[in-house]
Amino acid sequence: MAELIQEMSAGLAKLVEAAQGVVVRVDGRRRMSATGIVWSEEGVIVTANHVLRRDNKLRVGLADGMIDADLIGRDPSTDLAALRIKSTGLEIPNWGKASDLQIGHIVLALGRPGKSVQATLGIISALGGTWRTPSGGQVENYLQTDVVMYPGFSGGPLLSVDGSVLGLNTSAIRGVSVALPTPTLQRVVESLLAHGRVRRGYLGVGIQPVQLPQSLAEELGQETGLLVVSVEPDSPADKAGITLGDTILKLGDEVIKQMDDLLAALSHERVATETTLQLLRGGETIERGVKIGER
Repeated sequence: MAELIQEMSAGLAKLVEAAQGVVVRVDGRRRMSATGIVWSEEGVIVTANHVLRRDNKLRVGLADGMIDADLIGRDPSTDLAALRIKSTGLEIPNWGKASDLQIGHIVLALGRPGKSVQATLGIISALGGTWRTPSGGQVENYLQTDVVMYPGFSGGPLLSVDGSVLGLNTSAIRGVSVALPTPTLQRVVESLLAHGRVRRGYLGVGIQPVQLPQSLAEELGQETGLLVVSVEPDSPADKAGITLGDTILKLGDEVIKQMDDLLAALSHERVATETTLQLLRGGETIERGVKIGER
């Protein structure tokens, strides 16, 4: 038994040593540094948005010292940000897949809030499908761990026992340790590199879920919709003639029952496109054409 434990211990130490090159220090706030992950050989770094309390005077720590960094962009809704440093030939991670995981799998969380890499051990405690953060960001897989997020670990990688990076650790989204998985990182970083932000569709309405009348619910096959409680002047909704008291039932072909449904329907693909809104107004269903804006 002792030999097995020693072998496992040595193996974990080798994983940490092998991953050191892809883990960087990020200085973007007072007092406490945080962690980032090398995204590309050309100097792109991905980290957690909440650890960057400023947009300038950013620094990244590599194995051979500190270097100035520029902010590429942020996405607060997924707690992700991208930086660029003037350095090439950086080591990049071997990205893993959340689909290969099971609850109970052992994982390592790495951080570099100082000069050297730190590590903590845990297990996968919960897995799930696509979910939305409280601020509306889409995350492709729910990946929760029981790792202790020590100060400065946010923005660092979650490692599997084969050494692949499963995602980026953050404790700022749900109050527990979650890792933002590879597909989310890929989508967000690509958008930040292309636009400096993550584009999202925009209607310009204040909404709240409401129960539909039983007869209409049976006819439409949905029990709830979104009641319009405010309309921003000169917004896409205002231009489309949407008024207070309307209830949104569909956007295009997407059935809208809850706020998450509307957030999902207002994806970046819909920006600047024209579609139809199905509304309940005065007890009757009507349609209005709308051109989706950009948030």
